[in-house]
Amino acid sequence: MFVATALQARPARFRFVAVLAVLCAFAGCKKDQTATPETGPATTATEGVVAPAVSDKVSAMSVDQLREAAGTALREQRLYAPAGNSAMEYYLALRDKQPNDPAVSSALTDLMPYALIATEQSIGRDDFSEAQRLYALMEKTDAKAPALPRLKQAIADGQASLAQRAQQEQLQSEEEAKRRAELEKQRAADQQKAQQEAAQRLAAQQAADQRAAAEREAAERAAQAQRAAQQAAPPPAAAAPAPAAPRVSNTLRPISTPAPSYPREAQRRGRSGEVEVEFTVGTDGTVTSARVVRASPPRIFDREALSAVNRWRFQPVGSAVTTRRTIQFKPAE
Repeated sequence: MFVATALQARPARFRFVAVLAVLCAFAGCKKDQTATPETGPATTATEGVVAPAVSDKVSAMSVDQLREAAGTALREQRLYAPAGNSAMEYYLALRDKQPNDPAVSSALTDLMPYALIATEQSIGRDDFSEAQRLYALMEKTDAKAPALPRLKQAIADGQASLAQRAQQEQLQSEEEAKRRAELEKQRAADQQKAQQEAAQRLAAQQAADQRAAAEREAAERAAQAQRAAQQAAPPPAAAAPAPAAPRVSNTLRPISTPAPSYPREAQRRGRSGEVEVEFTVGTDGTVTSARVVRASPPRIFDREALSAVNRWRFQPVGSAVTTRRTIQFKPAE
């Protein structure tokens, strides 16, 4: 027969390696069985989930078709895969039809070590569907093979470990999603708070600028009215000249210049800076208007600087004086 001839034609070295691999695998199986007895639930881990060893399509083939397909699969090195088109599956179907054919039994015996190695490799890479298919091939080939209990337990343990890892990954993914959601929520709250504070500072700055502009406009109108009144007044009589008014200097001489308060938040963070303020001093020595010309950093110390300048007092001057001062802010040591 073709199959028997093909198997007999293989070198003796092939049979020696195959037998040696089987003996090593069986010895390992016996050692594993002695070291780790199987428990009730573990021994049935793969029951009911192993796919049929031989597909219906292969089982429906004739004896001659199976022999030819098996020989072709051997020549093309399709020993145990792919499913439905491997030498091992063809030989199992052929053995079902001719159970007393020694060549078929010999071929299956030679293929067992390779199926065993492939099963262990599939378990190692967590490909349990392929491991179960190969297990079914081996079980159908020899239901009493010593390696089967160990493989069954390895598949069950591997599936349990894979399920546990998947569950842990799912939990980690959910925790990460929850953490990101919390971060996003906190970030949105912080941004909203910062925008509210910025809007309040901006509104206060705009209000201060409007007040300063109104004060400057009022001062200018008062000055214009004073000049107009002076021009409209009749000159004094020559016989009785009015005494000359005492000359008042326009040099600013401070009477009280209280330091600005240090913003609590800037003090807490240890921030420093400076603010250049332009202000106008009226004839009575009070500050009539003030505005921020430059601030570094901006909008941190502006309010306190303006508040302090508006409280400054100077000696009376002959006319309104506009000047600039730079106020330093340094945290306390």
